[in-house]
Amino acid sequence: MSSTLDGFAPQEELVRYRRHFHAHPELSLIEFATAKFIERELREAGYDQIRTGIGRTGILATLQGAKPGPVTLLRADMDALPIEERNDEPYRSLTPGVMHACGHDGHMAILLAVARALRQRTGEISGTIVFCFQPGEEGHSGNKLMIEDGALENPHVDRTFALHLYSGLDVGKIGVRDGAFFASSDRFDIELTGKGGHGALPQSAIDPIVAAAQFVTMLQTVASREIAANQPVVVTVGALHSGTTFNVIPELATLQGSVRAFDETIRAELPVRIERLLAGVCEAMRLSYRFDYHWIYPPTVNDPATNDVVREVARDVVGEQSLVDPHEIVMWSEDMSFMQELRPGAYFLVGARGPRKGIEPQHSARFDIDERALEVGFRMMMGLALQGTR
Repeated sequence: MSSTLDGFAPQEELVRYRRHFHAHPELSLIEFATAKFIERELREAGYDQIRTGIGRTGILATLQGAKPGPVTLLRADMDALPIEERNDEPYRSLTPGVMHACGHDGHMAILLAVARALRQRTGEISGTIVFCFQPGEEGHSGNKLMIEDGALENPHVDRTFALHLYSGLDVGKIGVRDGAFFASSDRFDIELTGKGGHGALPQSAIDPIVAAAQFVTMLQTVASREIAANQPVVVTVGALHSGTTFNVIPELATLQGSVRAFDETIRAELPVRIERLLAGVCEAMRLSYRFDYHWIYPPTVNDPATNDVVREVARDVVGEQSLVDPHEIVMWSEDMSFMQELRPGAYFLVGARGPRKGIEPQHSARFDIDERALEVGFRMMMGLALQGTR
């Protein structure tokens, strides 16, 4: 495999693309300038089978190989996060309050460079490659929106591959895992309604803050006492708002939380368990409540046979000693899960941590990557396109 990729790891192009995207981030589902840039680069490379506006701002480019074979979709996500960047690099974000703090800038750079390189190598491709530049991964279900707009048809996609640059792995390492790899991600919104009053006369009020505190504490027993210890579950209250001043008992408290799991049966049970605790607290403390539960992303489940293709390519690209297999489960979520529910797919991690860069966690205001990871990702995607279609 290494010989088929020699001379096709354009590090300067990868860095140039990545730094352009990093300096010009756009939030979920409004990646208009990003999409225009990608479309322009694809057309310049000779692509004419391009679909735009898929899932609002997504792009699909199709490349037909010279030999028969499956239709393989390679995906990169495009959106940034509402974070004020705190790095002081020449390529830092030029958009106040918006930053590529998760690695999507690198994902786009890798896939765009791969698309341009493969345009010159169609004679080596068996089947068809669909390059998928997806909007709205950060909680906006852009992958699902693209599916609804026909991303898996015309041509009918047979399998999918996606990567994620990861600060939890050193540069040069590839993380692979069969089955559920990334957790589901769902959300709840709660309103607790009591009775307002004077802080000195709690007996005349019904305090939603005390009830909320009791509920948050009891909520931790869902994972610790109701789910088997070998089944990873996370229930987190990320926001709790109530009151306006120190000596007034408010009428209302609101809470928002995140729920994550890997098993679909357990995932389906969690809102029932959470609401049972909520109802019990409210009955005991004389409050009423509103409970809204939002199903967002299912677990990301890797197909073992498709994952075997990733393993084969990774052994050629980084060597057996740098293949982390199985990688530990990751509690974040990923909307590539929607495509992988419908088609065999493999999602893998590419190490982005070096001695100085890539040491901050994803979604940090100081997140950056060791840009040597771009070449590893490029060689992986090139290998999957050239080897994976045979």
